[in-house]
This record gives sequence, structure tokens and C-alpha cells, in this order.
Amino acid sequence: MATAQPKPLAGAAVARRLARGCWSAFWDYETPKVIVVRNRRLGVLYRTVQLLILLYFVWYVFIVQKSYQDSEAGPESSVITKVKGVTTSEHKVWDVEEYVKPPEGGSVFSIITRIEATPSQALGTCPESMRVPNAACYSDEDCVAGELDMLGHGLRTGRCVPYYQGTSKTCEVSGWCPVEDGASVSQFLGKMAPNFTILIKNSIHYPKFRFSKGNIADRKDGYLKHCSFDEALDPYCPIFKLGFVVEQAGENFTELAHKGGVIGVIITWDCDLDLAAAACNPKYSFRRLDPKHVPASSGYNFRFAKYYKTNGTTTRTLIKAYGIRIDVIVHGQAGKFSLIPTIINLATALTSIGVGSFLCDWILLTFMNKNKVYSHKKFDKMADTPASQLPRLDSTPTDPKGLAQL
Repeated sequence: MATAQPKPLAGAAVARRLARGCWSAFWDYETPKVIVVRNRRLGVLYRTVQLLILLYFVWYVFIVQKSYQDSEAGPESSVITKVKGVTTSEHKVWDVEEYVKPPEGGSVFSIITRIEATPSQALGTCPESMRVPNAACYSDEDCVAGELDMLGHGLRTGRCVPYYQGTSKTCEVSGWCPVEDGASVSQFLGKMAPNFTILIKNSIHYPKFRFSKGNIADRKDGYLKHCSFDEALDPYCPIFKLGFVVEQAGENFTELAHKGGVIGVIITWDCDLDLAAAACNPKYSFRRLDPKHVPASSGYNFRFAKYYKTNGTTTRTLIKAYGIRIDVIVHGQAGKFSLIPTIINLATALTSIGVGSFLCDWILLTFMNKNKVYSHKKFDKMADTPASQLPRLDSTPTDPKGLAQL
């Protein structure tokens, strides 16, 4: 006798069942099934992974990185500098107005420590410098009239003339004569330079938190005339000796003064604004910025000229200046408690603890002897089977071996 086939459900009944399923999925609460695996080594591994993740978030993320705070990097900053001191060279006394460039005192300035001066230059003709490529010659035929070398000192006249000293010859040029290396005089200004004092006034502002502060103590007007910087005793007196700055950067002052170089004064304002404003203090560090071990780009020098009028003739003194350039660099970061980053990082921490479960599941399913038993208990596999062949809901599945044997 043929088996009776179930009648198809009416369209309205199907719609009602779908509606009940949707409402059930919306209102019902679902929780994952927990399977207890009694394996000591696996349990120790699971708790160890959880502990390491918890320590990482508590110690590094929340304590070290302060991820519970809203932060702002790169404060708005103002820097004013002033140098004081007097020094001497072989020929004269130098004061601040002569050895500090530029004189207005910004965040970048230079202190001249050695010069090569070429005095009494006037417009005329003279031998080209031997340092210029292709300047050496043997006859007028080696010099092209009207040629202009961008590395040279003037327009070539087409004549080959004797050099300033020796038997060599170079092409004659029309320009400021004599050229730089033909009559330059070297003068060293670094004798008293280590005792020069540098005042660095710095004020910062974090607009997000409306926080402002300066690096000078709020004291009477004559305070800066008698103090000097001491990190432990007087951190709010930003007056540094040039020798101290160079020493803190790990450089030899005499060598640096002779060849020139660039020193960075880095002021760091890292402020925890959950604390009092007095806890936000500037930190100073010093280092050399130009690559001293690369001869082509180490050192620091620049040129400038002083012009005079002598008997109606314009003359000038050309100065090639070697010095120590100071770059004041200000950076920092401020942070203050905020609920949003705290919630985000707490959620991340709680989610990351689940990595331990993922690792242990992978070990159970891959390396354990009873991995098939665990897989059978963890995953419910269903086939697309007619309703008449499905097991009854009130039937109790058996587990003759159980997970306790894992």
C-alpha cells in the first residue's frame, strides 16, 4: 500500500508560520551552548592566554598608553630666543649684534664661531678661484670670453692670468675682486662662546582642552637675571649656556665651533590633564641634527657681506661664517579622561579575551586524540531531510563515551 504523502500547507498558514518565526527571532534571547572539557593542560593554556591578554590591556593599553583618555598631539607653540655674551677674535671684539644671525630671536638662529673674511672687495677683474672647476688655464685659448659659470665668481673675460700666489694660472673674471679664497683671513670667535647664555621662552596651548602654559616660572621681574637652568632645582629657568647645550648633545665644542653644526633643542610637553596643571612640565633634550659622519652634508656655514662707501667707490667685506645653528623644536601630547575611548577599549579588551577560546578550540579540533568526539558535540549537522524522517523532539541523544574522556 502506498505511503500517504503530507498535504502541502496553505499559503496563509505558511505566511503565519513565517511571521511567528520572525517575531520569535526578534523577541527571543539566544545563548551559546557551553561544553566543559576536563583536560588540565588545555585548561591551564586557556587561562594563561586569558591572563596575558588581560595584563596587556590593563598594564600597557590603560596604564602605559592611557587609552581611556581623549588625546591631542602637537600643541600650538610660540618660541622667543635671546643670546647674551661677548667674545674676541685675533682682530676685534664681537658682541651679540654681530655673531647672532638672524637678530630677531626666533626658533632657529645661528651663533657664529669662526669666519673667513675677504675684506675690501670691489667690482673689477681678477683671477678666478682655483676651487672652481675648469678655472685653471695655460693660455687665453683655454678661457672663453662671456662664459658664466654658476659655481664661479663672475663673467669670464677670455684672458688667462697668474693666480694670487704660486705659478698657476686661472681664467680672469669680472666681478667682486679679489675672490673669496684669494685674500680671505680666518678668525676664530669660539674662545668665550661656551659661556654664551641662551634664553628660550616657550609657551604652548592645547585648543581641544583649552590648556595653556609657559616654561618660565611666575616670579618677580628680576628672576631671569640671576637664575640658570637646572633640571632638578630650577626647571622653569630656561637659560642655557652654549657649552652645556653642546655637551648635552654629546659633541666636542672646539671641533663643532671650527666646522659648524646644527643642534636641536627639543622641548616636550606631555601632559596628563587628569592631574593638576603643576604636573605638566617641559622636558628638554639635546641632539645634533646634521649628519656629522657624512662629510658632504655635515657642518654648517653661510655667507653675508657688509658694504661700505670709500671715496665714492662701493666696497664690501665678504664673510663666510661657520657656526652653531640652534633649532628649537616643540612637540608633545595632552590627554584627558573621556567616556567614549574608555568604552571602545573596554569592548576591545573583552572581545580579545575570546582569543583563548579560539586557540583552544583549534587545538581540540586539530591535535587532540578525541577531536571527532569534540567536533560531534560542538557542531550540530543537519541535512535537508523530509519532515517525516526527522527525529522526535522528545528523544534524548545518547553519548556512550562523552567529553570527559578527552
